[in-house]
Amino acid sequence: MSLTASMWTGISGLLAHGEKMNVLGNNIANVNTIGFKGARMDFEDFINQDINSAAGVTQVGRGVAIGAIYGDFSQGAFETTTEATDLAIGGNGFFQVKVKGEESVYYTRAGNFRFDKDGYLVDPHGYVLQGWQISTPRPSLATSTAQVTSTSSAIKGSGVPVDIRLQGFTAEPKHTSNVSIITNLDARDGGDKSTDVNNPFFSLFSNWNGQPTANNPPLGENAFAYQTTIKVYDEGGTAHNLTVYFDQVNVDSISNEASGRRYWEYIVTVDPSEDGRIFNGTKVNTTGAAGLLMSGTLTFDSSGQLVDQSAYTLKSNAGADLKQLSNWSPTAFSTNGYPLFTANFSSLSNASYVTPGFAEDVGGTLMELNLGLKFKGTQTFADRANFDASMVGTDTTQLMSLGSTTERQSSATTSFAGASSTLLQSQDGYTFGFLQNVSVDRDGILRGRYSNGVILDLYQITLYDFQSEHNLRREGGNLFSATRDSGEALPGPANKNGLGAVYSNSLEQSNVDLAKEFVHMITTQRGFQSNSKVITTTDTMLEVVIQMKR
Repeated sequence: MSLTASMWTGISGLLAHGEKMNVLGNNIANVNTIGFKGARMDFEDFINQDINSAAGVTQVGRGVAIGAIYGDFSQGAFETTTEATDLAIGGNGFFQVKVKGEESVYYTRAGNFRFDKDGYLVDPHGYVLQGWQISTPRPSLATSTAQVTSTSSAIKGSGVPVDIRLQGFTAEPKHTSNVSIITNLDARDGGDKSTDVNNPFFSLFSNWNGQPTANNPPLGENAFAYQTTIKVYDEGGTAHNLTVYFDQVNVDSISNEASGRRYWEYIVTVDPSEDGRIFNGTKVNTTGAAGLLMSGTLTFDSSGQLVDQSAYTLKSNAGADLKQLSNWSPTAFSTNGYPLFTANFSSLSNASYVTPGFAEDVGGTLMELNLGLKFKGTQTFADRANFDASMVGTDTTQLMSLGSTTERQSSATTSFAGASSTLLQSQDGYTFGFLQNVSVDRDGILRGRYSNGVILDLYQITLYDFQSEHNLRREGGNLFSATRDSGEALPGPANKNGLGAVYSNSLEQSNVDLAKEFVHMITTQRGFQSNSKVITTTDTMLEVVIQMKR
């Protein structure tokens, strides 16, 4: 056997341990690098050579080689910061960043992001964080055959992830699309302030005056039992007062009255001068129906629970006298299951009525009215018989109702024996506002808080995982890139489907453990030293061989 082979065996040990020291040195150098994932080197024997022995053919090892360098993707500790756009992932997953204007894609655990001068949320290299854009949907009409259902997808946005960018740092005005009003209406007798012998369910409707004067308001203070007012907004951000009036219906005046049931009529109104609806070329604000947006009835059982609701709006082909009941029909309901009305404050064309099959939502003027009852059936109001004068009367069996399949909400209007009062009211419109700050929740939802008090969901940060994260390629700068061996990046929402949660005002620190690194460094140094002894000892043996010729 050649002694020089032993020397090369020792050299392989020096080279391998030298490379391992490079790995350890890189780990230690990045002990304070944000989101850094350490690595470890595993050795393997290099080659074994066959030699002859008394026992037959046997093997002698010829050194060591680098077996693999594996990344350590364990969780790093969190550091608290004062910036909302400092983000840390608690669990599996990577952020995806893209080079502006290019298709280059990288992945990172370092979440030190900031908005640049163009509104992009970028990392220190200027690469843009990716996420799903979240839009604010407007209510739309349910189709005549579709079941009204709700979905609960974990992904709030739609489409493919895009660059997260805030343009203008302002919130444009939004027309109110949902009005929720929950009240208690006093069940005790004496609340029937407005009466109509022929049409007791439309007393408020009949008494409404769309052409008020100083001495003759739209509705006298003694013509209703209760009212509640809420501010709503048009598409330009201008506020308007929307008032709902309630009045009890005297059950003694109703034929075929179901035992124990109580009825309240209601009307939804705005200031007549602000009503911009147009029918047949005539502005509603010049008629007696000005400001009257919806009329209907609430039905309560003997325990005071809301069990049914009717809702009427003007027909699209309403005649000249808009206060005639024959010009009103059961309204349509939204895909959310609530009855709809229009509030066309800006006199937009073809945006004054609610009728399926027409472009009734021009400018987004549709509003949902949520009083606590939700339609869950497969019909729309438009599928029912048209409302006409013959259906008006004192017979409760002639009342057009919300539907046979309804769902009472956890918060709903009631009729208990107690003072009438507003329990809850809300609406989703707002005026123009400036961005004041942003926040990110654990689901990765980036929200903006604006000066008008509104909080908007803007983006949902997309996280990515890999079948084999150990085969990702390190690109420097805290960046990784996908390889064929790592598999395709699998996108998903944070805090769902095995992906980690996103923590704002936090940064993930390096997962390098100095104590472990120092122990490995000591053993590596000893290994290097021992291999050097193999070389020096072999050199001594060669020196003895050379001296044999003297």
